[in-house]
Amino acid sequence: MTAPLLAQRPSKALLIGLVVSGVLALVLLAVMLLSGGPVGFGLSALLAVAPLPVLLAAVLSLDRLEPEPKLHLAFAFAWGAGVAIAAGIALTLLGQELFTRAGYASAAVENIGVVILAPVIEEALKGSALLLLLRRRMEIDGLTDGIVYASMTGLGFAAVENVGYYLLAFGEDGAGAAVQLFVVRGLIDPLGHPIYTSLIGIGVAYALTRTNAARYAAIPIGYLGAVFLHALWNGAATTGSLSWLGAAYLVIMAALILIIVVTVLERRHLVARMGYFLPAYGPTGLVSETDLRMLSTLSARKAARKWARGAGLGRAMSDYQQAATELTMLHVRAERQGIDPRRFALERDAYLGVMAHARRW
Repeated sequence: MTAPLLAQRPSKALLIGLVVSGVLALVLLAVMLLSGGPVGFGLSALLAVAPLPVLLAAVLSLDRLEPEPKLHLAFAFAWGAGVAIAAGIALTLLGQELFTRAGYASAAVENIGVVILAPVIEEALKGSALLLLLRRRMEIDGLTDGIVYASMTGLGFAAVENVGYYLLAFGEDGAGAAVQLFVVRGLIDPLGHPIYTSLIGIGVAYALTRTNAARYAAIPIGYLGAVFLHALWNGAATTGSLSWLGAAYLVIMAALILIIVVTVLERRHLVARMGYFLPAYGPTGLVSETDLRMLSTLSARKAARKWARGAGLGRAMSDYQQAATELTMLHVRAERQGIDPRRFALERDAYLGVMAHARRW
């Protein structure tokens, strides 16, 4: 969709954060390469990257109705892969050192680091990406947006962390051990970090998109939920018990189901709102009764895109649907939070311009 009047210039803070995070991720990977050797590092990197295309596609599929800016998504992924994991390692090691100096045994310090310090520190650092995006609050229109940004941060974090774990397994017991660990981390539980941090994303998005007095309480509640799930999994892993791991896995899968339900219900609510707001634009000739029926259900939108591709209008239909969706979200934001009338008119007219340019049926 082309709407130059509405494009926001990327902030300097966002660009700096993206560069710093990217550099830190590269430094971490370089350290792993030097410490583990090219063979071990190559295998570990391959195993860590292998599930990423499927996982990224799954997360971005949640974002199809109203896609987020690619630069913001890249920032979230890079923050998890760079700043969050680098600071997480440093702070966890520092915390463990303090417990060691306090006289705790090495085994106890190791368990404290894994079960308590890592979840508390890592979820705070991953969640901070959502807090930094609060400055671009116009990009977070619903709970799904918070889930998408949080998931991207979690995927970035997990990708680099997994390289380290696979490399350790390779160094201790060879390629077979690295592959066995991949089965657990890359196949059985590849969405752990995205699920944990998604609870923070829901909390941040709720605080931004609601007007009740207690809305900001959702952020610490989401953070505590993320820490609980993270600590539950890590704690179960330290026991070495399959029954504990199975129970923790079921709880995490229940959280995943909740996240999916939230996104499905929100998506259905949004397309239903199109049937409420868009009829007012009938007199412009840009929204007919047929268009309304096409826009107001997910199945009809999909069928319209299929028809348009057959008629050589695939891109035009996608642009039209996207602009209509953004126009609806504009009305939702105005209804929920209020928008300056001049800004509302500017954005409305820009979306209508895209719809006019795209509508050739």
